[in-house]
Amino acid sequence: MAHPTSDVFARLERFYDAVPRDAAVAEDIGSFVLFVRDGAGWPFYARPRIGAPTPSAADVTAVRQRQRDLGIAEAFEWVHDTTPDLLPVARSAGLEVLLAPLMVLQRAALVPDLPLPDARIRLLDPAAPAFADDLAASRAVAQLGFGAPAAPAFPTGDGPLVTAAAGPRERDAVTRPDDAQVDDARQRQTAGRHTTAVVESPTEGILASGIVQQVGDVAEVAGVATLPSARRRGYASQLTASLARHALQSGADLVLLSAGDDDVARLYSRIGFRRIGTACIGEPAPAAL
Repeated sequence: MAHPTSDVFARLERFYDAVPRDAAVAEDIGSFVLFVRDGAGWPFYARPRIGAPTPSAADVTAVRQRQRDLGIAEAFEWVHDTTPDLLPVARSAGLEVLLAPLMVLQRAALVPDLPLPDARIRLLDPAAPAFADDLAASRAVAQLGFGAPAAPAFPTGDGPLVTAAAGPRERDAVTRPDDAQVDDARQRQTAGRHTTAVVESPTEGILASGIVQQVGDVAEVAGVATLPSARRRGYASQLTASLARHALQSGADLVLLSAGDDDVARLYSRIGFRRIGTACIGEPAPAAL
């Protein structure tokens, strides 16, 4: 479905502001709102407050100090097209900023469901007895999949280094989510806020994973990753398309994602997404650590 770009950005700001609020305490710091995780689960970030002036370097510094005091990641997210003046401010305040292509789905261009060789796509069922095991495997795939491109060798959390060719054995060695994290994921998926989908092989188990998070009629596909040993089989593209289709079937009429770089964005464009802007992800630059 086509949307005027200005309307899209306004809707995205409301969506990004709403996503963490059912699981976080929101703290206003200058022109930012810092979302502090309440309970188990992934940590959140700071974003520009809706309607506030462009954050200053002092605002960035104040948020980072608060994050350090809380012992949480110094993480910032915003849409460059909505807050364009924040990029130089963030850099001057010691942040390194990833510029990620921001893309929305063109519904008519979404590719159909296609069979995968020796694998199938399924949604995790939060009521299933195997949910905890499935969640552990899907998160391990994400950890290994996102870690491999950045470093040829990295820790799994409690074991030896693994390489970019990590496969099912390394996946199964990654530290499992604890009971509180499983319960948090189960509650969010039961409520329809999150849906996790996986690519599963009958012989190798879960090989790719991703999520879609939805608030009202806006949904975001995120965290799509493939186990390094299973790359180049088309899993990520088809999984992304399946998650987007699930979001549409669940009532979303605006489906978005942020690509890691231009090469990844080109892959997503082939399954029905088009670029509309740039998402910014900021964290301390190495020299500022």
